[in-house]
Amino acid sequence: MKQLGRLSSEDFRAAKKLPVVILLENIRSGLNVGSIFRSADAFRAARIICCGFTPSPPHREILKTALGATESVEWAYSENILLSIEELRQNGFSIVAAEQTSASIPLHLFEWNNRQVAVIFGNEVTGVSETTISRCDQTVEISQYGTKHSLNVAVSAGIVLFELSRRYNL
Repeated sequence: MKQLGRLSSEDFRAAKKLPVVILLENIRSGLNVGSIFRSADAFRAARIICCGFTPSPPHREILKTALGATESVEWAYSENILLSIEELRQNGFSIVAAEQTSASIPLHLFEWNNRQVAVIFGNEVTGVSETTISRCDQTVEISQYGTKHSLNVAVSAGIVLFELSRRYNL
């Protein structure tokens, strides 16, 4: 790890972060949550908030795929995502759902401008709830060109974090 220039967990916690908080709304798979933790670590996301029935560490499936990222990435649990959204908004965050809607814009056209953003990822089957979407400032979607019209939630989180991180100078 030293040869690869990887940060220790302590150095990671002290390092400059991508000003992005990830909210997970009712994700049912701990394996997906663990994968999102790994992506959050890879791109230095500020924090993850597990909401609703989303499992949170130290869940066995999360630990299996997170491979230690639960020790580096700051996280919290919130039963009510709407309360978390309002708290983040009061702290200056823009609220964005990663979801396909009639008002979604392609992720690559999202004008981020390095502001604090909370990105919401929803349930593997039903996506981000309509109630949650109604509380968002914007929705973004990942452009797709095949026959399927959705991506795994962990894959989507990785793509969104990569796109935001490549525009931000850590």
